[in-house]
Amino acid sequence: MSRVFNFSAGPAALPEEVLEQARDEMLDWHGAGMSVMEMSHRGKEFISIAEAAEADLRELLGVTDNYKVLFLQGGATSQFSMVPQNLLADKQSADYVYTGQWSKKAIAEAKKFCRVNIAASSEDRNFTYIPRFGTWRRDPASAYVHITSNETIGGVEYHWVPDVGDVPLVADMSSHLLSRPVDVSRYGLIYAGAQKNIGPAGLTIVIIKEDLIGTAAAEIATMADYKTHAESGSMYNTPPTYAIYVAGLVLQWLKRLGGLAAMEKTNIAKSQLLYEYLDSTQFYDCPVSPEDRSRMNVPFRIKEDSLDAQFLAEAKNHGLVQLKGHRSVGGMRASIYNAMPIEGVRTLVEFMREFERNHG
Repeated sequence: MSRVFNFSAGPAALPEEVLEQARDEMLDWHGAGMSVMEMSHRGKEFISIAEAAEADLRELLGVTDNYKVLFLQGGATSQFSMVPQNLLADKQSADYVYTGQWSKKAIAEAKKFCRVNIAASSEDRNFTYIPRFGTWRRDPASAYVHITSNETIGGVEYHWVPDVGDVPLVADMSSHLLSRPVDVSRYGLIYAGAQKNIGPAGLTIVIIKEDLIGTAAAEIATMADYKTHAESGSMYNTPPTYAIYVAGLVLQWLKRLGGLAAMEKTNIAKSQLLYEYLDSTQFYDCPVSPEDRSRMNVPFRIKEDSLDAQFLAEAKNHGLVQLKGHRSVGGMRASIYNAMPIEGVRTLVEFMREFERNHG
């Protein structure tokens, strides 16, 4: 069976050459006589895999020595509670920017631990834009400022970094980390689930400034404390070893492509191709403000929504799958992460033109 173009929001497509390498090394990794899935996480073979993955991640993102890189489990969702538990210190409040479903979930979890100040919200326009920084109303006593820098469901993305001064900026970058260069020094903490651009589900990346580690309350659970993982090199318990291994292969793939600047150029080309078509037609509609449109997640609707089911069925027949929009917003969504080749986006646009000709 030939492979489809998989527009899933996550778990998402992986680069084919990464899948091929993982296949070839499945039974015997580099002469070890065993699969990575069978290795002890404390053995020299796996330690070398984890160390290489961290080194490559640091190189790609320019992560300096005053930041720790952690390979954790629990998905980005676990960070919704770990962030306030670790970063509040002696403060009682935190600022959150409300831009969609994932920031909503982060806010709900943070409310269990502190007073949450909604510094800005785009709820007034159904989360189709990022509030301009000049409209934010921050709490001067907040411990940190939290943003969701790409909302996977709504398809809005920050194309700028908020200047929050000395207060730590925390970003959930789950759906666009590694899609473009990032100035890590502008953030106190970055976290991301791996299953969009980094690797398989099960791995969560946390990049945290060292001076934010060790300030959690004494009663915090051991596994919820960043200090636990930083001091043990992410090996306090058995980490998601195979997910780390595949993520390492993806990082090597990105380096071969020319790094994140080259990846960004490709992602801009892919997203522009799709958005330019959407803006040229009255048959489809993209609700997101042009200046805040995500390069990774492109939501769109057919003006006649009774055609949605037929669109999805015909798309599948053309080898274009996982285009159904999230249940909370409906319509369609094309997630065009790093591993989606530009040929996939061209094929999607060609199909959309054909569908419009037949049903418009």
